[in-house]
Amino acid sequence: MKIATWNVNGIRAREAQLLEWIERERPDVVCLQELKSTASQVPASLCELQGYRCYWHGAKAYSGVGLHIRRDAFLEEPNFLHPTFDYETRVVTARMNDIIFVSVYVPNGGKDFPAKMQFLREMERYVAEVHASGARMVLCGDINITRTERDVHPKERNPALVGQRPEEREMLERILAQGLVDVGRALDPDNENLFTWWAPWRKMRERNIGWRLDYIMASESLAATASQCSVYREVGTSDHAPVIATFELKAAESERNLDRPLSDKSSPVNENAGQQSSENPQPLSSPVAGQEEAGSKPK
Repeated sequence: MKIATWNVNGIRAREAQLLEWIERERPDVVCLQELKSTASQVPASLCELQGYRCYWHGAKAYSGVGLHIRRDAFLEEPNFLHPTFDYETRVVTARMNDIIFVSVYVPNGGKDFPAKMQFLREMERYVAEVHASGARMVLCGDINITRTERDVHPKERNPALVGQRPEEREMLERILAQGLVDVGRALDPDNENLFTWWAPWRKMRERNIGWRLDYIMASESLAATASQCSVYREVGTSDHAPVIATFELKAAESERNLDRPLSDKSSPVNENAGQQSSENPQPLSSPVAGQEEAGSKPK
């Protein structure tokens, strides 16, 4: 199972790059952040993304997330939802049997640091509730926090800066303590040059003077099957790089999680819809506490 996440910093500006990247990598799950676009503004070529069930959750010129599930990897229809702490179109989830995939764009916090901390507290509660329900999860996205000093280039380290503050890092550790594993760091614990974001000046990206802000975090049992988690610094012109993790699920795991149909309580989306948006909602069932129904409509 291949899972990818990318803060595209404007979906319309990255249309061709995103199409080429998805065609080359063919992830089973694609999580996107910072769309800066409503669902109706997403380019038609991406709305008609071949082989994927797509969900767009965005606002004009600000924030926004996407979550796309490859059809031949997951036979059942995704159950798209929004946790109750979602605001400014920052979170969408999809439940596939006992695994919940999450695409999240945590607030930067530069303009409203208390709001960022509240968002993180609610995310901690949500992760705990998912695991308490018996489900597992893969949480992907731009967390806007460097986990440790190692996750910032020495030239960029400053504990007073948002994204490096001790209280933010403490919250990230509390979220991980709810049963998640930072897959990238678990597989590459000694890499001093593991970054996913670079300031767009002074050739910071070419020199790899960056911060690690983008994560794939998985429930412990899933993380134990991870064989690779790589940052693709050479891909695209966003200020963030894509991150892709590969999980080597056993045959029994694949059968259990990829082929078993959802219960009758779930509401399927339109089989003919190539993409959905969060506009004009229709109800879908909620698998765990703390989630609200997401709408879907074909375009």
